[in-house]
Formats: sequence, C-alpha cells, structure tokens
Amino acid sequence: MTQYLLSVYQPDGPIPEPDVLAGIERDVTAVNDDMRSAGVWVFSNGLLPPSSATVLRPRDGEVLVTDGPFAEGKEHLGGFTIVDVPDLDAALEWGRRVALATTLPIEVRPFAG
Repeated sequence: MTQYLLSVYQPDGPIPEPDVLAGIERDVTAVNDDMRSAGVWVFSNGLLPPSSATVLRPRDGEVLVTDGPFAEGKEHLGGFTIVDVPDLDAALEWGRRVALATTLPIEVRPFAG
C-alpha cells in the first residue's frame, strides 16, 4: 500500500452560499465515509483561509516570521485527504470522487519513501 495526498484547491473569494455549501459538505462526508468503509482513509481536514497562515523563512542564519500565505495566488490549498491505497489508479479514483464531491480541482501526489 502507498499513501497519497489528495490536495483540494479552491479559488480565493467568498465561500459558496449556505444551500450550495450544504450539498458539498454532504457529498464530501459521503466520500469520506466510503473511504473509511474501504479501509483507505488515513486523515483529512479543511484548512482555514490563507490569511491565517504564518510563514517562516530562513535568511542569513535567522528565521523571519511573516503573516499570510507563502505565495499570493488566485487559488489556495483549502484542505486535503491522505489515503493508503494499492496504486496510483486507486488514488486517482478516490481523487475523482473527491473532485466531484467538492466541485474543485484535486491534486493527487504520492508520499516519498
């Protein structure tokens, strides 16, 4: 089995209206429940907005602390799921289901080692 990171990328801007968000949350919960039932779910969670981030940058033997995201962009990492599956094809299938549930792009990447 190999662990894969399923990263959820969401656009910057306002969150969806409550009725739209309720449907997304329902669909994501269903996929997470299916992952648990299949025994592939390791961990998942959403993240607070990029404005809540703190960045640590090494510079000249010191570490500078700055507020905000590492990089400004039109989208940001909004959450993630870690799955433990036999191969990339299985990870991609779970990634497809997460993409359909969240209605957002999903990056699928294996862990090193």
